[in-house]
Amino acid sequence: MAEIFTKWRSGLAKTGKAAFGRLKSILGATEITQDTWDELEALLIQADVGIETSTGIIESLQRLLRTEGLTRSDELWEALQAELRSRLTDPPTFAWTSKPSVIMMVGVNGSGKTTTIAKLGQRFRSEGKSILFGAADTFRAAAVDQLQVWGDRLGVDVIAGAPESDPGAVAFNAVQAGVSRNVDLVLVDTAGRLHTRFNLMEELKKVHRVIGKALPGAPHAVWLTLDSTTGQNALQQAKAFREAVGVTGVILSKLDSSARGGMAFAIQRELGLPILFAGLGEKPEDLTPFDPDAFVQGVLGK
Repeated sequence: MAEIFTKWRSGLAKTGKAAFGRLKSILGATEITQDTWDELEALLIQADVGIETSTGIIESLQRLLRTEGLTRSDELWEALQAELRSRLTDPPTFAWTSKPSVIMMVGVNGSGKTTTIAKLGQRFRSEGKSILFGAADTFRAAAVDQLQVWGDRLGVDVIAGAPESDPGAVAFNAVQAGVSRNVDLVLVDTAGRLHTRFNLMEELKKVHRVIGKALPGAPHAVWLTLDSTTGQNALQQAKAFREAVGVTGVILSKLDSSARGGMAFAIQRELGLPILFAGLGEKPEDLTPFDPDAFVQGVLGK
């Protein structure tokens, strides 16, 4: 358990220093004043926790102050930790009842989606699952090549099409191949796209529908990879993808490179989507199941 917390603390070092580094000075051994509340709220907003979420945290702490009789700002530290933790849900346990179960991966350009798929493939393989990759990002040749390299490295077959072929057709073929080969999981990569581009999002909806035609009930999960370094912009991305294809879970990539880890709280509050995994480094094993306790202690630098 200590190793887990150490890994999260190391991965969240930038967020802890840049965003929450002033907490010790704000929550020092002084009386709680209006300045304390103002500084704490400003810090939370700067950490990309989000305005609404930050306001809610402050209001909850102020209610606690009235009911518990807190008078010193250093007493707020534990209260803040508990309040932050209460705003994060534990990731769900995966119950793959269909064989194959199909996971559709979505995200904007540069979010780390294809690399995340490879890391997921390695994780599921280590759990004894049989895996198949579908390379439906047909408009970026490098994405297909990248997934193929990972497939060769992991011993996972990759279903791909010709460059610039129809992504829906590739997704359809991948799912059908998963059915005929009786694999446990099919992970379908899709083209990274700007969430503000209507035509591209419509194409993503088509891929989603085609997967359902290949296997009724599929996709069984739609996972959105969000680049943690984009902060609050990631929230707008998540809203658009959720509306388009019914995102069921979020993966935070590049969390170790970000000073904006506070956006995890906004994702949970405003979207109600579970955070499933977090990228805490470059290595495959650095894609770690989301741990709310370790996350909170990591951002607080504890």
